[in-house]
Amino acid sequence: MIKCHLSAIMGAKRLKIADVVRESGINRNTITRLYHETNNRIDFDTLEMLCRYLNCEIGELLEIIDDDEQE
Repeated sequence: MIKCHLSAIMGAKRLKIADVVRESGINRNTITRLYHETNNRIDFDTLEMLCRYLNCEIGELLEIIDDDEQE
């Protein structure tokens, strides 16, 4: 399973979904699904834009975890 840490990163940077949408240009539905971890895929361009906007590496945003490590 892949875990998305967008909500934690946004929380640490005190960003709201609206801030990320407005400043990154990424679709609101995409950000919302990533934030709530309800999406099944992410486009490479979106991933790049998000990492550049948040000034983070892909490994900080996404993590592979074993099913038994789920919270």
